[in-house]
Amino acid sequence: MQLLVILGILFAAGAVVFALQNNAPATVVFLLWRFDGSLAIVLLLAVALGAIIVALFSTPATLKAQWIAVRQRREIASLHESNAELKTKIAELERRVADLSSPSSKT
Repeated sequence: MQLLVILGILFAAGAVVFALQNNAPATVVFLLWRFDGSLAIVLLLAVALGAIIVALFSTPATLKAQWIAVRQRREIASLHESNAELKTKIAELERRVADLSSPSSKT
């Protein structure tokens, strides 16, 4: 996780440096919308929009994976508890069998 944050920061810094080196005027036209501004601003807006789109598409999968992990941890804890109870019952039953099969109890 930390590596991804570091890579994200490095990518963002590289995008800023790249954008600042390309500060020529640019015109962006999309459908009926027209924007005249610096190429640096256009590039930074494009990178930010890309990051937002990636975040929106990856968030549901991340939340689902975390929900599954929490559910599996609860199930594992429950199984450990059941295992401990069964081991206790086995020990008790083995003790009873040993008591019943011992020669002193056959009198």
